[in-house]
Amino acid sequence: MNYSDLSGKTVAELNAMLKEKKTELFTLKIKKQMMQLQNTSELSVAKKDIARINTAITVANTAVVK
Repeated sequence: MNYSDLSGKTVAELNAMLKEKKTELFTLKIKKQMMQLQNTSELSVAKKDIARINTAITVANTAVVK
């Protein structure tokens, strides 16, 4: 997921994506603890996606205020 994919979405869509990514991160962490996660780099990818979504939400909220 790139930031350019997120820039055209509404805040409601971004919040829905954020919730989905957070649940994905939670399940990945559980799988890691239970030694079922094969590719541990998925954790960092999910964290970075969450950060990108949070950035897009902040930019969208700032643009509305100005």
